[in-house]
Amino acid sequence: MNWMNNGKRPILIAGPCSAETEEQVLQTAIRLFKTGKVDILRAGIWKPRTRPGAFEGIGAKGLPWLQKAKELTGLPVTVEVAKASHVELCLEFGIDMLWIGARTTVNPFAVQEIADSLKGVDIPVLVKNPINPDLSLWLGSMERLQNSGLTKLGAIHKGFSSAGEKIYRNRPQWQIAIDFKTAMPDVPMINDPSHICGKRDMLFKVAQKAMDLDFDGLMIESHITPDTAWSDASQQITPEVYGQMIADLIIRDEDPKNQKEKTKLDRLRKEIDMIDDEIMNILASRMKVSREIGNYKKDNNMVILQSERWKEVLHKYIDRGAQNGLGADFVTRVIKSIHDESIEQQEKIMSGEI
Repeated sequence: MNWMNNGKRPILIAGPCSAETEEQVLQTAIRLFKTGKVDILRAGIWKPRTRPGAFEGIGAKGLPWLQKAKELTGLPVTVEVAKASHVELCLEFGIDMLWIGARTTVNPFAVQEIADSLKGVDIPVLVKNPINPDLSLWLGSMERLQNSGLTKLGAIHKGFSSAGEKIYRNRPQWQIAIDFKTAMPDVPMINDPSHICGKRDMLFKVAQKAMDLDFDGLMIESHITPDTAWSDASQQITPEVYGQMIADLIIRDEDPKNQKEKTKLDRLRKEIDMIDDEIMNILASRMKVSREIGNYKKDNNMVILQSERWKEVLHKYIDRGAQNGLGADFVTRVIKSIHDESIEQQEKIMSGEI
């Protein structure tokens, strides 16, 4: 159990992308509270935008609105901060939790400034993944905050920017979030379907997947009139739609309660372990042959990369994978990784390293 969940899963954070007016903030908060499906209210006060001229947040005058929302609902409130002055204002107005956005996480100087401003302050801080898929930057941000003495830290997975992405606003790249959880198992992980999807019709699917992957909670944007929101209108939903979506989620247990079923699961996991051992042995044998090919190419003054041969192999296994129910992207990643390692082994042969 981590500091955040206190036995509850999922932790639910909801509220508008941006605080726009006092009435909008309070009405959203009250209607969310009535769903019974919110633990923490969120709202953007400062909004870093890609280009000037877009709505960049209402600023500090919105903080009293959040104070009032907290008084009316009894729910804690959280706000994004990007620099020390934001932190100081949030502390002044009794904000309960802070989060660091993706555009800030990518800048170690900015994260360090926030970390320095929080020394001696016992306040929870959530850190969104950086815009680019860089696990080290994400972990580094956490470490900077830990070095300032903060102990109540959480991560927010909001997906990663990717050129050419057609489905998501930010590609989930779930494995990076899983790698983060592996590296920092005591840090709770919150999924942000709103920023992954960028559109409301995909929110439930992503939220359910996050729950199936044992994420600790969700952060979802909600607005009383989403279509007229001043920012990110297409990804926000009304409090009532939000409440029903959360009610429809299936929250599964980490382990089966029935001992008979647990025995079955243990058996299947052992079977997976044996198959994985076999895969490792096969890969080792495969690389041994690759090294023999490397020696042959060296002896016969041949180039390492045989482009036509590589294309032929890749297409063959994509087709074979499809016949066995395996996705083309997955097969491509596996075969490319094996091929890259083979090239590296042969380069070492050519250079005399092995």
